[in-house]
Amino acid sequence: MYKNKKTKKRNLIILSVVIVAIIALISSIQLNRANFFGEGLVKSVIMTIDKIVMYPFTALNGEKNVDQSESYLIQKNVNASLEKEIQELKEVLDLKTTLTEYTPINATILSRNKNYWFNQIMIDKGSKDGIKKDMAVITKHGLVGKISRVYSHSSEIKLITCDDVNFKVSVAIQTNSGDSYAILNGYDAKRELVTVTGVDKMSDVKKGDTITTSGLGGMFPSGIYIGVVEEVKDDKYDLSKTLYIKTSQDFNNIHYVTVLKEKE
Repeated sequence: MYKNKKTKKRNLIILSVVIVAIIALISSIQLNRANFFGEGLVKSVIMTIDKIVMYPFTALNGEKNVDQSESYLIQKNVNASLEKEIQELKEVLDLKTTLTEYTPINATILSRNKNYWFNQIMIDKGSKDGIKKDMAVITKHGLVGKISRVYSHSSEIKLITCDDVNFKVSVAIQTNSGDSYAILNGYDAKRELVTVTGVDKMSDVKKGDTITTSGLGGMFPSGIYIGVVEEVKDDKYDLSKTLYIKTSQDFNNIHYVTVLKEKE
């Protein structure tokens, strides 16, 4: 009996507070009126809650009286500067012949002969997919080879790590004094380094310089990343230099490739 009276009294108090709050909200719409008893308390509670909710947003905008218009101008100048730098980089790197001139054809590795592990791999795309002989093949890590044979629904890729002396790739060596040109041909399986031969003896190539395709000969697009110089050696006749290149691609672990088809 006592508990029921206590519960009714509590419900009555809650109902009274709700009614007062509703009256306060309705009355706040009216203009030029006197505040009734308790309205100020309700408004204070509502405003306090509003300030707590909105504080993180108002604090960010109001901190130290930051001039938003000035901030906008600063950001606009930064963006303009970045766009200018990007354009300059494009001109310096001669990116007018980029991979955007090619249609990528993604393929999955079907098989790989253990006896010719570093020579060739088979993919699941062929002539039916637009694949043709001598097309360049890349991964996200750079150049891996070229198409050597094409079938209806599959193709073979000759890797840049192959032991075929007739497979050569014209490369550009980016040095401090400008680009030098040479031939990628060969692979040191023990050290997992591809070799570049015929480098001008007077070239100032050094460890860490970047190697890309040169585009000469027309077989490969220019600018495809290959790797960086790991070691520089003079040839046995002291007439030129041989470079040992460390690639980003792990040639023991290739699952997917992209064939570059020139747009018609």
